[in-house]
Amino acid sequence: MRAAILALIVSTVAFAQAPVTELLWPEGAPGALGDSDADKPALTFYLAPNPNGAAVLVCPGGGYGGLAMDHEGKQIGEWFNSFGVSAFVLKYRLGPKYHHPIELNDARRAISIIRTRAAQLKVDPAKIGVMGFSAGGHLASTLSTHFEEGERPDFAILVYPVISFTTRYTHSGSMRNLLGNPPDPALVWHLSSELQVTSRTPPTFLFHTSGDTGVPAENSILYYMALRSAGVQAELHIYQNGPHGVGLAQKDPVLSSWPARLKDWMMVRGLIPQK
Repeated sequence: MRAAILALIVSTVAFAQAPVTELLWPEGAPGALGDSDADKPALTFYLAPNPNGAAVLVCPGGGYGGLAMDHEGKQIGEWFNSFGVSAFVLKYRLGPKYHHPIELNDARRAISIIRTRAAQLKVDPAKIGVMGFSAGGHLASTLSTHFEEGERPDFAILVYPVISFTTRYTHSGSMRNLLGNPPDPALVWHLSSELQVTSRTPPTFLFHTSGDTGVPAENSILYYMALRSAGVQAELHIYQNGPHGVGLAQKDPVLSSWPARLKDWMMVRGLIPQK
């Protein structure tokens, strides 16, 4: 009997910590062009078993045409949970079916949900950041530079991000999926994130590799330089080798150290407790 009760308790605890997915707009997303799963942006909650108050909205990459929901979503949420950070993985709508501002509106809605429900989620409303990979990094940088009242992330983490749409370092596939073909020149400038940084842009951690031929490291460098010019605190790590899209790079003996650098940065900023 006691063994059965113990098993029930264990299974209940495990269930309580299992990720839960909610639609951003249960009654239907504004601007939806259909009723398929792709037309329904959602947020998956990875709540830390022992929360320290910090939270991160995670935007997976995929060139604004797909979503790497495993190595840039699920694995990231579980990694954050391992040291007390709650993560919220965003499934945002994609091109070429959807164009700007749909993707940004999905991200805005997501961070507003997290902040509004902070007490319920055991999250400190002053420690809610955004993280993005590749095109998701562009979305995270767009949220960091085009936020409205109550939507500003408290910090940003950009991982091999798409940043510039106005230089030779542009990832043209991401730009076409987001803005259409041909893109509006005004939007090309408006959504080239290194041109939109201000003193209100949140402190930012950036990781890239020199070996990235998909999204060149100059994207991160341009954003870092813009942050510096605006007086925003930032930290940039560029590893010599490594392809695009490595995620946590768990199987690479060198690249796998970058998450530790991120964790150190979060400690230095007071987002998580010291070791």
